[in-house]
Formats: sequence, structure tokens, C-alpha cells
Amino acid sequence: MYKIGMIGERDSVIGFMALGFAVHEAEDAEAARVLLHTLAKDSEYAIIYIVENYAVTLAEDIAKYKDLPTPAIICVPGKNGSTGYGLSQVKKAVERAVGADILFKE
Repeated sequence: MYKIGMIGERDSVIGFMALGFAVHEAEDAEAARVLLHTLAKDSEYAIIYIVENYAVTLAEDIAKYKDLPTPAIICVPGKNGSTGYGLSQVKKAVERAVGADILFKE
């Protein structure tokens, strides 16, 4: 059975333990980078959520995994709320998969 990982600062990730996620606290972006690569190499993780403030800094590291079937690396808002980065990444992924921008048309 696959695991779901969560990387971020304590206040942002601790609640995900109640959902059964494997929570990994990172005090800064460098610690998050180490955790990201460690979890991505572990074939038990299908999804890795990472808080947006770290994901922005680790964009190049995350891009290394975008063409692999697992893990899916998804940005989520942190304790300070959404920066819009995670949503923009979902939009790009949908455009890439579908070939057109089908989300958020006004």
C-alpha cells in the first residue's frame, strides 16, 4: 500500500497526521529539499505534499520528478495561507496534460 507524505513547517503539517499522512517537519527549505529527495526515492510514496513556501524554493528539485509516475508532488498552502503558487502549478499540469487552458476561464 502506498503512503502519502507531507513536508512543511510543524504548524502547517501536524494536522495531516490525523488523516494518516506520513508527516515530515522541515525547519527550512534546505531541510525540505533533503526530505523531498529521500521520500521520492522511497518507492512506498505515491504522493508527496509540500507547503508552497518551500515548493517555490525547490521548484527545480520538484521538476525532476514531474515526468515520473510516482511520486506526484503537490503544493499546498502553508500556515500563512495560499500564495497562489500551488494553484498555478496545477494549472500548468492541466495545460500540459490536456493541451489547453481549461481551468479558471473568466
